[in-house]
Amino acid sequence: MTAASDIRAKTPDELKSLLLDLRKEQFNLRFQRATGQQENTSRVRAVRRDIARVKTVLAERARSAVKG
Repeated sequence: MTAASDIRAKTPDELKSLLLDLRKEQFNLRFQRATGQQENTSRVRAVRRDIARVKTVLAERARSAVKG
């Protein structure tokens, strides 16, 4: 799990690439669950929350760019 402070320290380009990597991992985890190969079920929840954290920071930065 990634800390919010670590996410906030990244640039927007780094955040977008991190988001892409997390979505690929989420897809792979869903595929593993469907085929019955998944071992670490808690990773699904952690990845989903990391995606939410990254999207939240990106949205905050977009809002602040519009305001100022």
